[in-house]
Parts: sequence; C-alpha cells; structure tokens
Amino acid sequence: MKKNIAILAGGDSSESVISLQSAEQVRKLLNKEKYNTFTVYVKASEWVVTSDQFCDTIINKDDFSFKYNNDRIKFDFALIMIHGTPGEDGKLQSYFDLIGIPYSTSSALISAVTFNKYICKAVLDYEGIKSAKACIVRKGDKINTEKIIAKTGLPCFVKPNAGGSSFGISKVKNITNLESAIIDALKEDTEVIIEEFLPGIEVTSGVFSKNEELIALPITEIVSDNEFFDYDAKYNGKSTEITPARVSKIVCKKVTEMSKLIYKKLNCKGVVRIDYMINNDNPYFIEINTVPGMSSESIIPQQLKEYGMTVSEMYDIIISE
Repeated sequence: MKKNIAILAGGDSSESVISLQSAEQVRKLLNKEKYNTFTVYVKASEWVVTSDQFCDTIINKDDFSFKYNNDRIKFDFALIMIHGTPGEDGKLQSYFDLIGIPYSTSSALISAVTFNKYICKAVLDYEGIKSAKACIVRKGDKINTEKIIAKTGLPCFVKPNAGGSSFGISKVKNITNLESAIIDALKEDTEVIIEEFLPGIEVTSGVFSKNEELIALPITEIVSDNEFFDYDAKYNGKSTEITPARVSKIVCKKVTEMSKLIYKKLNCKGVVRIDYMINNDNPYFIEINTVPGMSSESIIPQQLKEYGMTVSEMYDIIISE
C-alpha cells in the first residue's frame, strides 16, 4: 500500500516563495513507487491540495482530508516544507499533534524554541554552546543605540528574531545607522535580535536521525560575494558553497560533534541545518533551521550528494521513523 504524503508549502511569511520551490523539488524526488504525493498550499484563509491528477481542492481542516471522485482521501504523513510561520514555529506541529498525523519535523515545543533565535541561543548557552553576544529589541521599545553597541560592538548584525532566508537582515558598521536598521527589521517581526560581528569562516552542518543514530552530513563552507550570506547570496548566485568545507579535520570534528550535541540536547526530529561562524578555529553557533531549504539551490541536497545519499533516501528514513 502506498502512503499518502502531504507536502505542505507556502505559509504566511516572506519565505513562502522559497517554500514553494522546496516543496516542488521534494515532490519530484520522492519515490513514486512508495508514495502518493500531494502538495498542500497553506495560507491563513484556506488550504488547497493539488496533485498530478487535479488541482485546487479545498482541505477539510477538521481531519486534514479532502474529497476526490466522491471519496474521502486522508493522509498518512505530513512533510512540512514551510519556512517561517506556520511551518517552522510550532503552529502546524500542534495542529498535527491534535489530529494524530505524524510529521517530518521537530515537535511543536522545539520548533517554537528554535524559531526564536534569542531564546534558542539562551537555551544552548546553558548547555555550553558558544554564540555571539546579543541583545533583543521588541516593537514598542525605546531604542537605546549606545546601550546596544556597548554589548555587541561594531560592526553588528541586525535581524528579525523569528525569520529566515535573510529577510530583514543588515550589517551595521556605524551607530548612526543602527536605529534605522532595527526599524527595517521590525517590518518582518515584532522582535529584533542584534548580534556582535564575529570574523571568520561561515559553515553549515546538516543532521538527521537514522535508527536512533545521528548522521552529521559533510559540512559546507559559505563564501558570499556580498558582505554576508544575504538573500541575494543565497538565492541569486552571489555566493560559493563548498562541500566539504575547506577547514581542518580538527575544526570539522568540532562542528560535527557540536551539531550532534545540539540535535540531541534540543531533541530535534527530521533533518535540521545548523549554521556556525568559525572564529580562531572554534565554532560559534549562529542559528538552527528545523525546516531547511530543499530547492535546487539549497545546501542539504549538496551535503547529501557528498555523503552518498539521495534526498529521496533521506526522506524514506524520516517518513519510516
């Protein structure tokens, strides 16, 4: 019996376009002999499902099903490919927990924690994971630029606290530009995190679980043509992604061990991607992506290829577990 797999795409954030690309790529790669695949487009108003046989059929949210040729079709598994809300912040996970459908990501609680960059850093700091110094500004707060710079120094990074794909991120070199950068970031989120700039090599590490064994994929080095790994660098070819990264075996081991530790301590599920800055041969945690991109430009497929596994094989493992 083939399993009915719902690939959820879209969402309500600026990352919806990237989500659609990831979902389409995964739908093409999943094993057609094992799965009936359906793409479910999620928006706040209504959800619609499409497949190779039909399009734009409305999902019944009461039990996550739909009608086709007078039959009621239900799903065996939800493959969440929504970057940002509601797929990466725990909202969809809570929904699927309520109706009893297994899904491909970490739990609702862990998704919520990891989606909030500031809280996630605080949790990992308790576990001894190093990261850049940071402070947070919330919408409605008085912006005290001098107090912020006293903690983070210059230059510093300003970014939405709950967001991805580098939307709303800027590198600030002068205190006179800090307030406007924070205001711009607040257009993407109600909270903004300001972090110190750490010079070094940026790398990223993919991790997933197979039969209770943690598999850390070969790490990728990111060399941006721009000042940092922004949206243009990520999706418009303004960066070079090198897998495996050009770092020493010692640094590689440190990153791999830290990635496994983070995955275990946070009790992650499915595949995640963890970003680091290598400063003086030590990895500093940047952020964790619990719904990493899977488009043709994305990093996890590159790492899987280097590891010797296909995207389809990885999702076979995630679905079966």
